[in-house]
Amino acid sequence: QVLLVESGGGLVQAGDSLRLSCGASGHLFKNAAVGWFRQAPGKEREFVAVISWTGNTYYADSVQGRFTMARDNAKNTMSLQMDSLKPDDTAVYYCAATLSGGYYQWVRGEFNYWGRGTQVTVSS
Repeated sequence: QVLLVESGGGLVQAGDSLRLSCGASGHLFKNAAVGWFRQAPGKEREFVAVISWTGNTYYADSVQGRFTMARDNAKNTMSLQMDSLKPDDTAVYYCAATLSGGYYQWVRGEFNYWGRGTQVTVSS
């Protein structure tokens, strides 16, 4: 079992930066692939970024070059540094973890554990 809790959301202006964090419970974190997803009002949840248990990192095209994901296995935490934010980045952001699968499963959102989400609002 992995319990995930996000923090760091808020209201910012276009062009600003924001850093999201996600803390995980349990001893399985280091063996898990961990990711960030987001869901905007009226839209489906979409993949943002993922780091595999081997440290490989993948980003959605829409955030490549602006967002940076990191993980700290010693602290059971992951983060998402978001720079050059745009109004289109407005969404509820969720962290997630899974002990199985691969890239194609992860980008489809096939994760076993999810946080409750944190709101990010970017004003124009």
